Amino acid sequence: MTTSADEPLNGDLSVRVTVDSTAMPWTPSPSPAVKRKRLHRVGPAESGQVTSIVRYEPGSHFPAHDHPQGEEILVLEGVFSDEHGDWPAGTYLLNPEGFRHAPFSRQGCVLFVKLRQFPGAARRHVAVNTQTLPWQAGGAPGVSVKPLYSQPGFTDTDRLEQWAPGTAVEMHYPQGAEMLILEGELTDEDGTWRTGTWLRVPPGSRQRGSAPRGCTLYIKEGGFAYLASA
Repeated sequence: MTTSADEPLNGDLSVRVTVDSTAMPWTPSPSPAVKRKRLHRVGPAESGQVTSIVRYEPGSHFPAHDHPQGEEILVLEGVFSDEHGDWPAGTYLLNPEGFRHAPFSRQGCVLFVKLRQFPGAARRHVAVNTQTLPWQAGGAPGVSVKPLYSQPGFTDTDRLEQWAPGTAVEMHYPQGAEMLILEGELTDEDGTWRTGTWLRVPPGSRQRGSAPRGCTLYIKEGGFAYLASA
């Protein structure tokens, strides 16, 4: 059976989604030297809301383009560049509506990317090297945090969390949450999730998590307000 290129992917916001991105194949993008693994998409194949892991080959580039409804990037490997700077692994970027760039990578890079999920011309541009941010005490024993983004007038917030080995936490997400496991493993009532796993839990979710050997997570809360469902 064939499927339409515009068929939604993980578009039902009422259910929990867990995707092991390391088990997915790389697929083509409009640029031959840029590949991707799509975790979520709603809308047209090349202009809908999408969450992806993206890989730039060495020397690859995209032509200059705008970002309707914004773009969020977390550089996972290598160095991502545009005319505004060079962004090494660990960099968090939020490019708001009206932002324009021509991205490239000299040596290659791997990115976590969210497109068209950040409406609002008043959003500020953010560029943070998380490697130089200090860890702060989190809301539970054994949890440290690095805040990445929050802004009055918008519901979404982003942070990194580091769980010390042996940490166990009861988590509650009134507005829902997305997370990407950056290092280590996270265990909850549904299984054990390794590095590279993307999870999305709907509003009102509770999760009993533990990290016997420790883990580092990217977590977004409040983003459901800007997601389209399908």
